[in-house]
Amino acid sequence: MKYSDLVVEWLLELGYSRCFFVAGGNIMHLLDGVRSRMECIPFVHEVAAGIAAEIHNEALPTNSRDRAFALVTAGPGLTNIVTAFAGAWLESRELLVLGGQAKSSDLADGGIRQRGIQEIDGVAIVQSLCTVAQRIEQPISKASFVAAIERGRSCRKGPVFLEFCLDAQGAPVDRAYLEMSPASTTLAEQEQSFAVRATTAAPAVAERIRQSLRPVILLGGGVTRATAAAVREQLEQASVAVMTTWNGLDRYDGRAHNFFGRPNQWGQRHANILIQQADLVIALGTRLGMQQTGFNWQEFAPSATIVQAEIDPTELSKGHPRVDMPLQVDANILLTEIVRTSLGDHADWLAFAREVRELVPLEDPQNICRSGFIDPYHFWTELGELCSSDDLVIPCSSGGAETTFMQAFVQKKGQTTVNDKGLASMGYGLSAAIGAALSDHTRRTVSVEGDGGFTQNLQELATVAVNRLNLKFFIFSNEGYASIRMTQRNYFGGQYLGCDVRTGLGFPDWMKLMDAYGLPCLTLDGTLGFATPGFSEAFAAVGPQIFIVPLDPEQTYYPKINSRVTANGSMQSAPLHLMSPDLPENIARRVLRYFPEVVVSG
Repeated sequence: MKYSDLVVEWLLELGYSRCFFVAGGNIMHLLDGVRSRMECIPFVHEVAAGIAAEIHNEALPTNSRDRAFALVTAGPGLTNIVTAFAGAWLESRELLVLGGQAKSSDLADGGIRQRGIQEIDGVAIVQSLCTVAQRIEQPISKASFVAAIERGRSCRKGPVFLEFCLDAQGAPVDRAYLEMSPASTTLAEQEQSFAVRATTAAPAVAERIRQSLRPVILLGGGVTRATAAAVREQLEQASVAVMTTWNGLDRYDGRAHNFFGRPNQWGQRHANILIQQADLVIALGTRLGMQQTGFNWQEFAPSATIVQAEIDPTELSKGHPRVDMPLQVDANILLTEIVRTSLGDHADWLAFAREVRELVPLEDPQNICRSGFIDPYHFWTELGELCSSDDLVIPCSSGGAETTFMQAFVQKKGQTTVNDKGLASMGYGLSAAIGAALSDHTRRTVSVEGDGGFTQNLQELATVAVNRLNLKFFIFSNEGYASIRMTQRNYFGGQYLGCDVRTGLGFPDWMKLMDAYGLPCLTLDGTLGFATPGFSEAFAAVGPQIFIVPLDPEQTYYPKINSRVTANGSMQSAPLHLMSPDLPENIARRVLRYFPEVVVSG
């Protein structure tokens, strides 16, 4: 039996049934092995295959075994996919990449740069972005192979890269010999210990909630969708304020009576105001990074006791923000246990939170949006109403399209939403949407990206067209990079450079481009928006559809947290609750009630 064929058998046993690939000579045996046993989806570019594989597995229905992995050749195949490794690494998500390599006898040594065809040391390039990065120069056992892959799917997840030399792929092997050693139980034992610790810690955490006056439970991406669904009814009945991180967005119904938004450096103002006045923050399955706490992390939740349940001890001990009760436990078990008990009565706090939510708008009236253009905040509010509870909603990972989504979109119970805000790489949206659409052909995928980001990866329109994906993709067309334009306006006096058509960026004629790929395209009327003739039918129809959304190139994005340049040239950010523009003083005094001394501006 050829080793590549045996590897495919092992992958099938592990639940991988889809291969996203770009063909190449140094993966010829592996590609031959998957061709008749898996659903093989060719991509135009390796980075798209990697991003799609990550999002595909994240968006899979609970308990589905139809996992996808990426298969890339040596040299440029590996270098092209590095961005996908980085995105999955920062979001702690599963991503399996099998790569090709020159024959083991052709590997460079003695200081030379290259000997084999397309040879480059892929392991060295990506090892800082992987939980496992390993070159396979000769066949390894099933136990070793499975252990490497399980390492990326267990505890704190992350990418796994296995680089197969060409001669190892094609080597004849004895299956019985390679499968004779038993699988390791180390990871299972480690996960069990995290579960036991969570059960032990739960009574103390629940008691802290009962004794608090203004508690917030913050659900992060480490809380699984299955856990969130299982505890949702109990959590909705609890007298406690619930919020989510951006990665945990779909863990809770945005219309629930005790849901109070998504705090973040670019978050919703009412959520930021409320979490800053909490006296207890229970952060579950979130690393509490600087985007979450604000760059001014020293002033995050200043009056709160912060309890952080996180599986990675380095995140608990990193020193920002202050954490009063660090728990290296399974956040899913902890949440399940604490909602089984009474969490006390916090009716006054919830009433105040509802008042803040009503007084503070999602969109600031100061925003510029000229006549004839679609307001992105209105767009997301209305699209949220149009989307069904069964949709897959995939925003891009950077810029105005992402931040306005997170500030204005109201998620519905049952929707699946995935984003990659850690790397915040332009160009993620289309590849991510393809991965989501391939994960479940029965559901509609809705995605949005700005024209600048979309242009970086538009070659994958071919993948959309060939596979006739049920994908509705909106392109925010504002002739450039909105967030860069706003930064250059705010900090450099409007001296624009490389951020729009006028300063050197080029964009295609969208209608002609879509026609070249055979994809239907509709430009929304800047005044009519979703009332544009033909929109409702196109949005409801099964199959691919592109929509062009005309946005004002001068559109502003408020509220936001401003930073100032200090005397020594460094940047200093305002704390989460002091977003710009300033609130009117009478409103500020009402919504900042629990600050000892109300400060209404930064």
